[in-house]
Amino acid sequence: MAQFSQETSTTGAFVRQPNRFTARPEPEPGRYRLVVSLACPWAHRAVIVRKLLGLEDDISLAVVDPIRDEKGWRFQGTDPVLGIDYLKEAYDKADGSYEGRVTVPALVDTTTGEVVTNDYPQITLDFSLKWRPESTLYPEHLREEIDAWIEPIFHHVNNGVYKAGFATSQEAYEQAYTALFTGLDRIEEHLTDHTYLVGEQLTEADIRLWTTLVRFDAVYHGHFKCNRNKLTEMPNLWAYAKRLFAQFGDTVDWDHIKRHYYVTHHGINPTGIVPAGPDPEVWTR
Repeated sequence: MAQFSQETSTTGAFVRQPNRFTARPEPEPGRYRLVVSLACPWAHRAVIVRKLLGLEDDISLAVVDPIRDEKGWRFQGTDPVLGIDYLKEAYDKADGSYEGRVTVPALVDTTTGEVVTNDYPQITLDFSLKWRPESTLYPEHLREEIDAWIEPIFHHVNNGVYKAGFATSQEAYEQAYTALFTGLDRIEEHLTDHTYLVGEQLTEADIRLWTTLVRFDAVYHGHFKCNRNKLTEMPNLWAYAKRLFAQFGDTVDWDHIKRHYYVTHHGINPTGIVPAGPDPEVWTR
């Protein structure tokens, strides 16, 4: 947990660092490269939105190795477009004084080699707002309702699992644990008579929730001690998660997900042993 030591409060609560690079570049096909880890839920949703909006030819994709070392995210060999071995090099080029954690997703300008934005909440919104303004993932008439879901999902679910997993006090852990399952229970109830979170159509809110759900049983349930129950034991959420898996489950890399969490977080799993289960085939049954 050394990488996260600066993100722990005096009460033992995990406090995620703010995003340093927040530019919102105008669309210019071919200029920007999206750097992601397939293990990271924040990056995963950028991969999904890029795919759903048909931006693969406009924004190139670079995938880092799932094992993050003391230098941060490394490419699997020198990146052929950016010509760098570590994402940190693009961060340093943009701001040589930056001392925070190097995060993904990051949009890098291929003409300068600099990180333009690591503002993960805004990256996917801008894919809809700027690159594909006709997108139905964040339509204007549903934005207020989408935003009303996004905010609590981020605090209690997306970031909530990290608050539980990286807590260094019992009190901070139990607060995060309670908020997480209160949030999941609320969504479970909502899905009793709704197919999606908003407007009976797939939106940004669903994608943000789903990248946490798809990792829940494989990682968060055990590794982050979010173990009141498994996702498969919440019938509405499980059916919902499987419906979305049928739409973009091909973006999931179980090997990257499991190796990253269980091998990288030495403070939580010092042996580095990666669990054999659960069986990923359960998602397609």
